[in-house]
Amino acid sequence: MIELEEASVVVPTPDGDRTILTPTSLRLTEQRVAFIGANGSGKSTMARLVNGLVLPSSGRVVVDGLDVAREGRAVRRRVGFCLTDPSAQLVMPTCVEDVELSLRRSVKGAVERRRQALDVLTRYGLAEHADRSVHTLSGGQRQLLALAGVLAVEPSIVVADEPTTLLDLANTRLVGDVLLGVPQQLVLVTHDLDLARRCDRVIVVEDARVRFDGPPEEAVADYVGSVAT
Repeated sequence: MIELEEASVVVPTPDGDRTILTPTSLRLTEQRVAFIGANGSGKSTMARLVNGLVLPSSGRVVVDGLDVAREGRAVRRRVGFCLTDPSAQLVMPTCVEDVELSLRRSVKGAVERRRQALDVLTRYGLAEHADRSVHTLSGGQRQLLALAGVLAVEPSIVVADEPTTLLDLANTRLVGDVLLGVPQQLVLVTHDLDLARRCDRVIVVEDARVRFDGPPEEAVADYVGSVAT
């Protein structure tokens, strides 16, 4: 479970402090939660609070009973994070080596680590690319590989920050289907309203605050209406 307790984010700028997120309280218990909103609205900041990529300026964030600011290392072991651009996550030369890197702490033996990495690649349809350079993959394959590396360590929560923004329609559907099918709790930041509609709860963020929080169709309608006006 994820809880924001009057959590705010304020950053200094040359022109004075800028509020990225006003004090916000949320209790996220649903299996699939989406955040939608315009660029710069604060939705990605909310997602990054969940694993400590951003720390609250005031208030606190609690994940499975752990305070993110005080117990960040333990939280990050529970929360997997998938970035918009998979190139920022794929750091090893080949696909199998990249998944092996994710497993380095949980699987000590090299032979067993390789076996488990290959199993992960098979699970996500990437087995035939195991020894290929990550740079030769398509955009969708790179995003799948980044997600496979995150899921390999079996986190309890997966946060995906606009994971389909750089993908074409076919790969958007593919990555979206994988994300929405994971057994973990999913926190999805997205501009894709069709993906948001498939979640259990949708939170609309506008001007550093929650504008609407509720069922997907109602939330999407609120967002579309606010953009139209």
